[in-house]
Amino acid sequence: MSADHSTTPTEGQRGPADHDVRDRIVVAARAHFTRFGYSKTTVADLAKAIGFSKAYVYKFFESKQAIGEAICTQCLEKIVSTGEAGKAEGKTASEKLRRCFNGLVNATVAMVFEEELLYEIAAQAVAEGWAPSITLAETVEAMVRDIVLIGRETGEFERKTPIDETSDAIMLVIQGFLNPLMLKHNLHELPEGPTKVINLVLRSLAA
Repeated sequence: MSADHSTTPTEGQRGPADHDVRDRIVVAARAHFTRFGYSKTTVADLAKAIGFSKAYVYKFFESKQAIGEAICTQCLEKIVSTGEAGKAEGKTASEKLRRCFNGLVNATVAMVFEEELLYEIAAQAVAEGWAPSITLAETVEAMVRDIVLIGRETGEFERKTPIDETSDAIMLVIQGFLNPLMLKHNLHELPEGPTKVINLVLRSLAA
């Protein structure tokens, strides 16, 4: 994951918008969650690790979930940035979609194998509908929609199907390798699975 642990205040966070204590709490939480897991770590554990009282931690986060959401946001932002980089690198709409999808999948898979306990937070975020997971889904769909529109403008993709239906259908097809809860059950399909999926999507989009 990225070494940049700075956080942007979101729902559940308290105190000044820019405060190094909040960042220290998040850094300590990442370390504890990585070592012991989210469910086994308490706010008291985090407070002890950074030499604060539990009450002081609550001045910056209203709950352990709020801390988890801050960490989840960092993880998911890296996934999104990888997808955006792939989109920017593609010369054609097809290449943009392929590179974007591969970037998103590779970043998500890396989280599974490199920081499995943080991956568990992401999976819980999806299962419980935390704000960062909803934002990720909306952001990915917006990228997909934008790429499809580019393909339609250049004549590369068909234009008959309503754009909302197209983007929704693509999300349904690709989520098996992007949704943390579903990916865990599809790891045996790597590395060929994502290629088969994106090939199918591109064939369906062809003009």
